[in-house]
Amino acid sequence: MENHKSRHITNIKSNLVKYGSCSSDFDLNPDMNLDQKFNFLEASVLIPILTFKKDLEILLTKRSNSLKNHPGQIAFPGGKKDQIDSSPIETALRETQEEVGLNPKNVEIIASLPSHRTATGFVITPYLGLINQPFSETLRQGEVDEIFTVPYEYILNEKNFSIKTRKWNGSQRSYYVVPYGPYYIWGATARILLNLSRALSQ
Repeated sequence: MENHKSRHITNIKSNLVKYGSCSSDFDLNPDMNLDQKFNFLEASVLIPILTFKKDLEILLTKRSNSLKNHPGQIAFPGGKKDQIDSSPIETALRETQEEVGLNPKNVEIIASLPSHRTATGFVITPYLGLINQPFSETLRQGEVDEIFTVPYEYILNEKNFSIKTRKWNGSQRSYYVVPYGPYYIWGATARILLNLSRALSQ
């Protein structure tokens, strides 16, 4: 099993270096004008891969239902760039520690994915980090309601992803989903996971 995990980690490190396709919420909705709609705000997220589990797992959060933006949605730990952040990686690590209690010293950043632009005006840079030991989960009250994990193998299978459509701001809009158990993972989070899946299948 350990050799199996090691091969996966080696595959992650080698394949993501070669993957360079940026994405956006606008890819499935070409009638939306990406360039003129926003001055995009910078944000960064961490895709934590838990290597201390029996099999590799990816950590996700469920946002608080009391939040003004994206209440109750599934998200990576991370957030908007702060003036105190010296780099996008620092943003991702700082926000992750604040949201779930993961100390940056326990994160091994191994790669980044190309940025993703959202219809809500953010340009998100995702970073992959290996988490090699258990940590004490401390959820940020009023922001994170729950932490859960998805098997790495589940994300590798592109057949688990699909495209759905709903009415948004008066128009029909399409987006990716990757449901897992009781969790409806969709939008930017699903798209970034799809980018990860495609990068690792190169």
